[in-house]
Parts: sequence; C-alpha cells; structure tokens
Amino acid sequence: MLRYSAQMTLLFVILLLVQVLICNHIMLFGFAMPIIFIYFIIRLPIGMSINWVMTLSFLLGLLDDFFSDSMGANALACVIIAVLKKPILLAYCQHDDSFNEIIPSISSLGIWNFSKFTLSIVLGYCFIFFSIEYFSIANIEDVLICTVCSTVLSFLLILGIESLLMTRREKRL
Repeated sequence: MLRYSAQMTLLFVILLLVQVLICNHIMLFGFAMPIIFIYFIIRLPIGMSINWVMTLSFLLGLLDDFFSDSMGANALACVIIAVLKKPILLAYCQHDDSFNEIIPSISSLGIWNFSKFTLSIVLGYCFIFFSIEYFSIANIEDVLICTVCSTVLSFLLILGIESLLMTRREKRL
C-alpha cells in the first residue's frame, strides 16, 4: 500500500507539472488543448472513498487553476468527474465482488472498456471546463469545437501515457 501511495503521489506531481509547464501553453489550431492531468483521477481506485476522490480531485484542479489563472474552472470540472467516475465505470463494466478493488487500467478493464471509460471522463471534463471558460450560450459552437478537439487529443495522450506505464508483464497479455 505504501508503494502504491508513493507511485500515485509521484504521478500526481509529474502530471501536474507537465500540465502546468507544457500543456497549458499549447492550443493546437486554436481549439485543441491537451489535458493530461485528469489521468490521475482516472487511475484512482474505484473502492476509494468518494470523499478522498473528491478531495484529491479538487486539490489537483485547484493547483492547476492556481498556476494557469483559470479561476476555479479546473477544480469544479475535476470534482464533477470525480463524482461521476464510479457511475460511468459501472455503465461499462460488470459489477461483481472484486469491483471495488479495481484500479482502472488497460490491464484491469481491457482496452475496450478502458477506452470507453476514459473517453467518457475526458469528454465530460472538457465539456464542463470549456462551458465554464466561455460562460456564454452565444459561444456554444466554440465550446463544442474545443470540447471535441481537446477530447480527442487528450484521450490519445492519456492512452499513450497508459501504455507507457504498463509493466512488461501486462503488455504481453
């Protein structure tokens, strides 16, 4: 358990630093912003207390807000996807006795379920975040374009990160 906590702390710090120092300064074609720091929320165990998941998600979003001047948009979006994480996973996976022990990954869920779950989380985050950023129904086209473009880019980057973090034994399966 101590090893897993150390790994998750390291993942939290690295993803936050990469997001703040690199990703927040990239906007491909004016619409697609890579959002990789939510991979931390995706990787939190399903059985973890919702209070802990919301607290860690809020802290992650708040720290990104602090360094990117987004005035709470990341914190709100992170807390909302933290609350929706378990119901979304329940929609894609069968529920059994070991369900609460799952740490979402390609090896634990399979590529198809993990992809659907991750895409749903990223899409929800992007829609919430850009809706708050634009804060106007008049800009609904921009919100939708940014949401779709950022979702695709972020989803592909998160799958890349996931494949890099898989152990050799997991990759053989």
